[in-house]
Amino acid sequence: MLLIATGCSDEFLDKLPKDELSEVTTFTTNSNFETFAWGFYGFFPAYNDLGVLNSEWYGDLGLQGSGSQGSAWLWQRMIVPSASGTWTTPYAHIKRVNLMLDNIDNGVLSDSEKDHWRSVGYFFRAHEYIKLIKAYGAVPWVDRVLTEQDEDILYGPRTSRDEVAQNILNDLKWAETHINASGNGPNTINTSVVRALISHFGLFEGTWRKYHALGGEEQYLQACADASAQLVTDFSVLHPKYDEVFNSESLNGVQGILLYKEYEFTQLMHIFPSRHRNSAGNWDLTKKAVDSYLCLDGQTRWTSPLFDGDHNAYDEFRNRDHRLYFTTVPPFKVDTDGKNQLTWKFDPDPKHREYIDLMNSLSDDEHKLLPTMNWRGLIVKSEPHFRKFSVGQGFNVCYTGYRSHKYYNTYARIQNQDYNDAPIYRMGEIMVNYAEAMFELGQFNQSIADQTINKLRARGEVTPLNISAIVEDPTRDATVHPVLWEIRRERAVELMCEGYRFNDLRRWRKVNEYAGVEKLGRYVVNAEYGNKLPIQGGAAEGYVSPYGVPPGFPDHYYLYPIPSDQIVLNPELKQNTGWETVSVEE
Repeated sequence: MLLIATGCSDEFLDKLPKDELSEVTTFTTNSNFETFAWGFYGFFPAYNDLGVLNSEWYGDLGLQGSGSQGSAWLWQRMIVPSASGTWTTPYAHIKRVNLMLDNIDNGVLSDSEKDHWRSVGYFFRAHEYIKLIKAYGAVPWVDRVLTEQDEDILYGPRTSRDEVAQNILNDLKWAETHINASGNGPNTINTSVVRALISHFGLFEGTWRKYHALGGEEQYLQACADASAQLVTDFSVLHPKYDEVFNSESLNGVQGILLYKEYEFTQLMHIFPSRHRNSAGNWDLTKKAVDSYLCLDGQTRWTSPLFDGDHNAYDEFRNRDHRLYFTTVPPFKVDTDGKNQLTWKFDPDPKHREYIDLMNSLSDDEHKLLPTMNWRGLIVKSEPHFRKFSVGQGFNVCYTGYRSHKYYNTYARIQNQDYNDAPIYRMGEIMVNYAEAMFELGQFNQSIADQTINKLRARGEVTPLNISAIVEDPTRDATVHPVLWEIRRERAVELMCEGYRFNDLRRWRKVNEYAGVEKLGRYVVNAEYGNKLPIQGGAAEGYVSPYGVPPGFPDHYYLYPIPSDQIVLNPELKQNTGWETVSVEE
């Protein structure tokens, strides 16, 4: 081999392999960069990542009945992982982005094309660093493809959170002013999408800094407010049907959608609705989540004369924000002749059809008509439908009595072959970001409420918020201003089951206060369920309590532990405070 190698000419050695891509051949023309950048869109988890729903389990508004005793975060079962994709996957993505960024100036591109692709690279690199900073705080900042000569980075300490956050914001603001305003075609990264990420990051980093006493929050909150204000101006009209934001075969042209992931039957599919038409998902809402939804008069269930009580499932759901009906299954009971079958008829007692009739007026037979069905089309006999008392139906069951069906639809009825499009950035989030940032900046007023919260409430047919006449919520956290409490409530309701809540509690530094408590479900008379349900305090009737009271959320849990293999590779990384003595995964 040595003889062969030394006998080869330099010209032969410089020839490129015909079956492999190289930097020289990949990064030349504008179309080459466009093709390479398409791979970045896979960074968005959309409806492929069940972790989006599982993360709701870590907070106070969701519960996953998977058979284990509650969330490891709340039951203090977290350990230091030996390896974690939470660390390695973003860095793999960052390396791919940096590869493109390193080659922009070598391509045959106009100045505007260079600016555009650099902006796209900055956007996706920021997107990945935001994941890292949320989880770990300070992390190594890498802005180029590293070589063996970069030992100061490869084996150096973490970059400070201040520097990483500033770099993220700088890159996004540069991209905002240099990217092609319309991207490189429909449903691509454009000016508005960059602003959406600025809105998202600015709020997270600004409030984290405020409530974790790091300081320097103003520039991030202002960045959020500025980007959000422009988006609220540009996209002032929302799609009127909340459910269709999440369960449309196509989101093309849907108002309020800034970027979405397109799915296509037989080509690219996912499993979110299937998990809501069987018992594999086990995603429930808690009593606290349902209590967050206002009555139609804009008052809480504790203060509104429209609220009929919660000891009866039908009473509890009456006169509520319509988004509740699209997020957890309303109560019903039908007659299936005692069988698991595809057909049904009304129960002889007319009270059981109240929400069947309501959903018939709010939805259609491809979305959320009652009764619900499993993936085969078998009819669910009744809701609430508890796992430990399933009336002979082991499918579509739940633990709390509030089964999530936010992503339930019925137009795709083949198990695990769903194809409804997934919103990635939408104005619902931007509006609650804007409201919260403006309050934190001391600039929230009725005009901002009307541009944001009241447009969202309108979709639920809820009376608008009047900030000068807020009826006191008796469950309000006394440390939170009444107006901010309503803003946070609206955020919880609008973004329910979308994977935001755990990080919201983390940035507000409220995980232990809000989630480190007993998670409850519906009020039941246990004798009506064969005395099989776990009731709070072991009572004969009361609120279902699947797990009891957790030990709580320690302070050091606010930052994730750095995987042990990374510290072995680079001892200069140092573990996050509080995790040094926690057991390591074997």
